[in-house]
Amino acid sequence: MGQDRESLKPIQGANRSLRRRLTLKGEFALAIAPTAIVLGVLALVEALSEQRLLFASLASSAFLIYLDPQHGTNSVRTLVVSQVMAAILGFLAYLVLGSGYLSGGTAMVITIVLMILLDAVHPPAVSTSLSFALRAGNESNLVLFGLAVGITATLVMLERVALWVLARYSRTASNS
Repeated sequence: MGQDRESLKPIQGANRSLRRRLTLKGEFALAIAPTAIVLGVLALVEALSEQRLLFASLASSAFLIYLDPQHGTNSVRTLVVSQVMAAILGFLAYLVLGSGYLSGGTAMVITIVLMILLDAVHPPAVSTSLSFALRAGNESNLVLFGLAVGITATLVMLERVALWVLARYSRTASNS
């Protein structure tokens, strides 16, 4: 059963050598999109909510996507399922148990178990469940978080394309 866990291994057919071809300049170029996405999400949150910490785990998601956009833990499906599920579970724990360690611990444990069962393991989602359970605010924060996850999910595709372009450019430049 463990070998079938797609979210725990590189995406089938992924060209893992692309990343090794990048120069330091290429690495910084690849880091631009996640940085811009996180700053954009922060601006959105600032404009629409005062619950800034609810969105902190998305910064970790963005960095993981930069680190390895071709890994199953950073696929669009895994990112969306785990983060949205964690936010909902955290919010429900907050509604049922109130804000506190019991709520946070319950949301965290259920999130981890479901991520494993659903093969949607994305570690930053654990922080999401804790954030919502400890201080969820209101339902509009859940909707806003869903929008932020959608924006972050587009980063997966942007990073894959950027990695391919940068690796190709690095290979062309080194052959010249």
